[in-house]
Amino acid sequence: MVAATRELYILTGASRGMGAAIARRLLAAPDAVVLCLSRQANPALAGTNCEQWAIDLAAPVEAAARLGAWLATHDGMSFASATLINNAATLTRIGGIEDCSDAELSSALRVGLEAPLLLSAAFLRATREWRAVRRVLNISSGLGRRAMAGQAPYCATKAGMDHLSRALALDEARHPNGAKVVSLAPGVIDTDMQVALRSGDPAGFPEQANFIALKEKGQLTSPDDAAARVLAYLNRADFGVNPVADVREP
Repeated sequence: MVAATRELYILTGASRGMGAAIARRLLAAPDAVVLCLSRQANPALAGTNCEQWAIDLAAPVEAAARLGAWLATHDGMSFASATLINNAATLTRIGGIEDCSDAELSSALRVGLEAPLLLSAAFLRATREWRAVRRVLNISSGLGRRAMAGQAPYCATKAGMDHLSRALALDEARHPNGAKVVSLAPGVIDTDMQVALRSGDPAGFPEQANFIALKEKGQLTSPDDAAARVLAYLNRADFGVNPVADVREP
């Protein structure tokens, strides 16, 4: 029997920023098959080995059902590895939660935490009997480990993602060929999120000056460099040993 060489990647938030940079790097590999889930498709990612869904992860039940059905159409024997990368997240307006609408708060929690939970469940369920190496990479943040005024919903989703990953790793360790699970902080990246934080009203966001300083001192990582570091971590031999990690740590 010829060994499978294809590698399956499912990536959320692939239309811009670090997500788009991760997608570009994945698609450069000849054996990669990449499914991108974003609110809008990215024309630059078009290719025979790339499928894009314009999908709203604020409706995670529908997204997870669609992913499970899609995976059911694939032969797990044809893949050497299968990886889910939960990268999508969203900021609410900067300030206290009382300044945000209920709909805005709900959407942020659905995209940032409920969608990763449901997509992970669909992925693990659909690939349980696959012989492929199975991995779940959750893109977290230092703000999941250090609280910050003015972005309580974002901090909450990332903290939840960290603890979700710890629990999933324990569950998967009980199964034959259980998936390796990591919640990974990618460092401070020069993306639209940073622009929004630098533009926040300091009256409701006391750390605004710190984010301005990061930009002025050249301490932000480019999306492409961050993508390279994330994928290097994904491919480490010890991936999954620490379910909560940071690319800046050895």
